Amino acid sequence: MLNIQENVPLAKYTTFRIGGPARYFVEISDIDELKDALGFAKKNELDFFVLGGGSNVLVSDDGFSGLVIKMKINDTKIEREKMEVGAGVFLAKVVRDSGENELTGMEWATGIPGTFGGAVRGNAGAHGGETKDVLESINVLDTEKMEIKNYEKSECGFRYRHSLFKDNPKLIIISAVLGLRKGNKEEIQKKMQEIISKRIKKLPQGAPSAGSFFINPVVEDEKLRKEFEEEKGVKSKEGKVPAGWLIEKVDLKGKKVGGATVNEIQANYILNDGSATAEDVVILSSLIKQKVRVNLGVQLKEEVQFIGF
Repeated sequence: MLNIQENVPLAKYTTFRIGGPARYFVEISDIDELKDALGFAKKNELDFFVLGGGSNVLVSDDGFSGLVIKMKINDTKIEREKMEVGAGVFLAKVVRDSGENELTGMEWATGIPGTFGGAVRGNAGAHGGETKDVLESINVLDTEKMEIKNYEKSECGFRYRHSLFKDNPKLIIISAVLGLRKGNKEEIQKKMQEIISKRIKKLPQGAPSAGSFFINPVVEDEKLRKEFEEEKGVKSKEGKVPAGWLIEKVDLKGKKVGGATVNEIQANYILNDGSATAEDVVILSSLIKQKVRVNLGVQLKEEVQFIGF
């Protein structure tokens, strides 16, 4: 039997530590439970939202008026150089398990919060790697036909921080198969440690946040791109410039609205000082977008998903 709870505060289930209650909340650990939960939502004419690790989301202060389904399908299978990973498995565990089994290809994900399903959905990436680079196939539940479908990577519309599953919430990721390579355990662990050291130096530690708030935009202004390249000593990739650099450029580091603050170290992070509301974050993000657009002619787009707004 499903344990469907009512009026469950969602703040504790997000890395932002912000958000009101879910009208209904349930944790599911297999496909049958997921189908039962979706049946409950349909019977009661409720919207539903599938929640993974709670990173990259901002929940409204009013909460969510439907059913929040907490994904806890946590199975992992390793056979030779293949890993089949459940959507509810934390990305940190995928990185750790692959390294312990002398499989290379997931080191780039070291230190990234959230679950594997969320990483697939948003094609998470860092340090020159992306989730799509290691994916072979994805199992999803089609909530319209209530049947499991298997998608090859080529069918999933992967691009920068995007996938077919982000466009179509009726397709719920259940698991995926990774194709990795045999590697040297010591070299894998060394690379992971190097990435951890870089993250500690460059990213905020401790204060709640949703991770990178805005997607790095393509900048059409060649002069602005060259200014970034000369200042940072790196080439822009595919015309993209880091959102954090643009926010810093318009002097918004440290900007506060209520309990929400633009981080001083990495300006693409909005931090919760412990008292921030979702309204504070929305006002601050709107201010950032407006100032970057007016001063630099660049339109920022949120990477963070808004729930209950």
